[in-house]
Amino acid sequence: MDLRLGQLGLGPQSRARILVRPEDGLRAVMEQAPRAEAMAAKWVERTRPGWSWLAREWRVVGTAAAALLIVGILVHAIFGANGMVVYRQKRAEMMALQAEVDRLQKENALNADRIKQLKSNPAAIEKEAREQLHYSRKGEVVFVTPEAPPKPPTGRARKDKP
Repeated sequence: MDLRLGQLGLGPQSRARILVRPEDGLRAVMEQAPRAEAMAAKWVERTRPGWSWLAREWRVVGTAAAALLIVGILVHAIFGANGMVVYRQKRAEMMALQAEVDRLQKENALNADRIKQLKSNPAAIEKEAREQLHYSRKGEVVFVTPEAPPKPPTGRARKDKP
């Protein structure tokens, strides 16, 4: 089986290789080993000044890296998605909601008591009928006063006055 790179549309600049047999694969790797070793040696020589500087200054670099890590963790703990700022906001929201739940539970208890009274107490039924429906007994007169109209705004709080 003869496959050439030109036949596949992969030009001579391509690094793709088609290995037909396993023996060719190992042979190709062995042929490329000296080139890979030379590239690794060249990379080591280029980076040697950086590594030697790091070997001399590793304590300073390590201390700076640890300090940056600690600062990053603290910033995340305070301002992060689950940090202290968000925790305090959520806690205040929870307290407000808990106060509302308590208020609604008291209101429900009062309403349940009122319903119980209206179902069983004739005096409570009569009181509601007199107050809400304006019922009266024989000989009584009910006076209903109209609600006071709202006061018109005075305009004293306007900011656009010169």
